[in-house]
Amino acid sequence: MIIEHIMKRNVITVTETSTIKEAMQLLEYHQIRHIPVLNAQKQLVGIVSDSDIRDASPSIFHFTEHLEDFLKPISSIMKRNVITAHPLDFVEEVSTLFYEHHIGCLPILDDEELVGIITETDMLHTLVELMGAHQPSSHIEVKVENITGKLSDIASIFKELNISITSVLVYPHQDPAFKILVFRIQTIDPRKVVKVIEEEGYDVIWPSVPGMK
Repeated sequence: MIIEHIMKRNVITVTETSTIKEAMQLLEYHQIRHIPVLNAQKQLVGIVSDSDIRDASPSIFHFTEHLEDFLKPISSIMKRNVITAHPLDFVEEVSTLFYEHHIGCLPILDDEELVGIITETDMLHTLVELMGAHQPSSHIEVKVENITGKLSDIASIFKELNISITSVLVYPHQDPAFKILVFRIQTIDPRKVVKVIEEEGYDVIWPSVPGMK
């Protein structure tokens, strides 16, 4: 899946000469947490978040003091080194940007034009859907040798049992000679398929409950 399919296109923006007060009102009115900042040429020059504005606001004990600070331009508090993505970037690749840089949103640029925005909440919802976790299903984890063909071998068991696979993930085992295959399958009761997988000589590490082995 590419970012173009899930990004928000109607992006609320401010200019670098907009005041902190104007940005604060937009955040509250539209119930959003981030606003891209554009220059006179409509180019992205920064981004401001609700936390940036909170940091710039007087404390609740001195709220009536220094009200002139709210009239300062947003450029005085915005972050300038903005991490961005392209509409044709893959969701998986963009998710690593959120993870590595600990950011809350990503403006989406196409040929230097702001065409959309994606937030960490958007990413979370999308990844849940990609994994099929929002649908009635079962989660099975199988420890296999870290060699070619094991994913296909396990998948063939589901095929023989006429069980549809919603999603598949692969992650490393602490022993590099093995890996963990994570399947989400369209059945509520996985006991039969777990039994068959184990009869084929594989180690099912989840589910592991009394009566399952």
